[in-house]
Amino acid sequence: MTLDDSLVRSVDRVVKKTHTTRSAFTRDALRAALERFNISRLERQHHKGYEIHPVNKAEFSVWEDEQAWGDE
Repeated sequence: MTLDDSLVRSVDRVVKKTHTTRSAFTRDALRAALERFNISRLERQHHKGYEIHPVNKAEFSVWEDEQAWGDE
């Protein structure tokens, strides 16, 4: 993996402050990036599904009487 020098210096400052290692920081950053990617992908799929099959007005109204608003 090739990283530019300024990025490595920035990472080194953070790992020094957080008492961790470059490797641990990189693993955490990659896991977070993969999680953001997967969430974004699922959100796009969800959005596409609703474009193909839009919600109709009565779809969720059957649940309105089931909701507890806390004022009862």
